[in-house]
This record gives sequence, structure tokens and C-alpha cells, in this order.
Amino acid sequence: MAVTKRFTVGATVAAAATAAAMVAGLTGCGSGDDAARTPGASGPKKVAGPQNAVRLIGDGSTAFTGAQPGLLKPQRLKPGERPPQFVVFSWDGAGEDSQKLFSHFRKVGKKYGATMTYFLSGVYLLPEDKADLYDPPGHAPGRSDIGFNDREGIRDTVRELRGAWQEGNEVGTHFNGHFCGPETGVGTWSVEDWKSEIAQAKAFVKNWKTNAGLKGEQPLPFDYDKELIGARTPCLEGRDNFVRAASELGWRYDTSGINDQIWPEKERGLWDLGLQMIPVPGRQFETLSMDYNFMVNQSGTTKGASSMHDYWGNQFRDGMVQAFDRAYNGNRAPLIIGNHFESWNGGTYMRAVEETIAHVCVKKEVRCVSFRQLADWLDAQDPAVLAKLRTLKVGQAPQVGWAEFLAAKPARPAASPVKQAERH
Repeated sequence: MAVTKRFTVGATVAAAATAAAMVAGLTGCGSGDDAARTPGASGPKKVAGPQNAVRLIGDGSTAFTGAQPGLLKPQRLKPGERPPQFVVFSWDGAGEDSQKLFSHFRKVGKKYGATMTYFLSGVYLLPEDKADLYDPPGHAPGRSDIGFNDREGIRDTVRELRGAWQEGNEVGTHFNGHFCGPETGVGTWSVEDWKSEIAQAKAFVKNWKTNAGLKGEQPLPFDYDKELIGARTPCLEGRDNFVRAASELGWRYDTSGINDQIWPEKERGLWDLGLQMIPVPGRQFETLSMDYNFMVNQSGTTKGASSMHDYWGNQFRDGMVQAFDRAYNGNRAPLIIGNHFESWNGGTYMRAVEETIAHVCVKKEVRCVSFRQLADWLDAQDPAVLAKLRTLKVGQAPQVGWAEFLAAKPARPAASPVKQAERH
């Protein structure tokens, strides 16, 4: 994979000492046929959107083009029906650079019938010479820990975002400057700080033509005020106040938490679809379902020994597959996987993700979908059924079988204890 890049995607990673690596290993960083179906999946067909006239929004950076094509129509489970196995692959700081990983994984998704969520960093649509338009909370205007972009990079990123959405993928946000750390990171932000950051992320998407001087380019085919319903915070920090802000803004999910592989529930009106603890094959602990966390626990640096690259990639792939198997054969809880477009340790983690997609997304009753589609399905279900599904532990299939377990409308179980907040 190419290593020359126009901007830095994902977290800024330094070689870590062993103790720091173990801590960081738990925090993370965090054009298809519209009628195609997920290979091997049972369930509804994807529905093509209507051919409506394009209605430009603002300066024409975005546009209303009708309902998004390629989405699965959510259906409520029938009594006694086994839930499908959902898998969500998502990408932090999505942008197209010289590695061309955004365009590559769009092709992978089409090949294996998978739609995904791309969390765009807003500054990737802001050129370096307009950096002062960004006024980050707690920092000087024009400051960003992941830099900005150039006009060629903005043009390429918009092209991929446009195509991804038209194929049924979701465009979320990874916010802007990616500030991490206990003193000046997003963990120190107030609810109003988060609202400012969100407003600016939207503004960069809604005004990229003006800011980059690319008036002749085609618009993004969606209204970002309506498209944007969820996010993952930088380094999984600042979640409490972000969730409060997102709830007040009417968003639908957050994926910044740390969860086990059990069925999700809502927090402040948002689906808690956080990353999950999954096996690290050959080790006696689990870590978060993300490339960054495996990398930190393996090499502690993005440039570890080349002799270990294949092993580390296989370990990441096998950890994801083991997590999938215990859900698929167990409680059928959605599997949440997060990654970055990166070339760490020779690109071994990108290979692992692609091989995992190829392995799991073609199986019967599996739906590899975006967070939006998962939230749509969860909202369509009987809350009492979801409550009963949440009584199943990690990897636990119903002892009586699915047909009897979900045969009739279940009684609502006693309220579960409030989850204890964790800081890793």
C-alpha cells in the first residue's frame, strides 16, 4: 500500500511503552445494483430510491436527490423467528488519499453485498489555506491534530462519499480536529462545545464547494442535516457530554462506548452501538473491536517488525471471526467493528478486515449493514422482544431454541442494573 498521504487519517499514534499500550489498547481511536441482496442473507431486498429531480442546497455542495437507494426495508421479527446476524463495519476519519482505501473498500462492499458507515472528518473537506474557518473548542482557530486537506484530496473524497451514499452506505461524522488527551482533548468539552463542533462539521460538508473553490463539481447527493444521525468520538473520549448534545439534536445512535457482545439498548434516546470486547487469539484477554487496539496490543507502534506483520493481521482477522461465530451461533447480538483507512504494520489490518468481510458477509441470515440500517431495524422491533434478547449473555443461545424463546410476546424482564462507567 502507498504510504505517501495528503493528510493524516485516524489517530496520531506514537510508539508506546508496554503499560501505556495496554491502557491505550482499551480506548481505541478511535457502485452497486440498487436491487442487490446481501449474499446468502434472508430478508428483504434493497429498495431503489425514486428518480427525483436534484434540488441543490445552499451553495450546491449538497443536494436533495430523493430517498437513498440500496437500503434494506426493516421488518419486525415474527413470533418465534430467529434474529438475523447484523455486522457493522465502520471507518473513522473516512477520506480518500494516496492509499485509495476508501475507493477500495467501496469495491469490497459491493463484491460481498456489504454496506458500511463512513465517519467523515469534517476538516478533510477544508483546504489548508482556509484552516482558520475552523474554531475548535479549547484551541486556537485553525488548529487540528490531523491537519487539513488540499483541493485534489477534497475532490477525491467528495467523489467517494457521493458514490458510497448512492450505494446505500452511511455518511456519519468523526468530527473535526481529533483532539485527544486528558487536558485539551474532547473529553474536556461541554455540551455546548460539542454542539459547536457538530455545527462546524456540518458547515464544512455543506460549503466545501465555496471553501475549496470547486464550484464545477457535482454535489453530495444528500441533505447532511438529515443524513447525520450518529458518530464516534475521537479516541472514544468525551462520550457523556457528546451523548447529551446528540440527544438534544435528535440524533439516533452513538458508537463511542465500550460494550460486550450483547443486544443494545438506548441511552438518552440514542442507541448505544459502541465498540465491543472481542477475543485476541492466543492471548488471555480481550480488546476492542478495532484495528488500532489490536495494533497497540501487538506492536505498540505502526511500524513493528515486518516478520510479524502476517501473524498480527491473522490474529486480528481471527479475533473478529471468533467474535462473529460466538454471536452467530449464540445470542445473535450485532457485531460492531471499527477501523481506519491506514497502512499500519504493512497494511496487515486492512487485509484482515477485507478477509473478514469476505468470510462473514456471505453467510446465511447475515446482514452486513450501516449503523443507520441497524438503528432502523432496532426501531422496528417490539421493545419487549429486544428486552428479552438482552437477557442472553455473550455467546449464549436460547436453551429452548429460538422458536420457543421468541414464540410469544415475552414478559418484560426486571430492569437491569445501571452499567458502571468504565475508563480504560
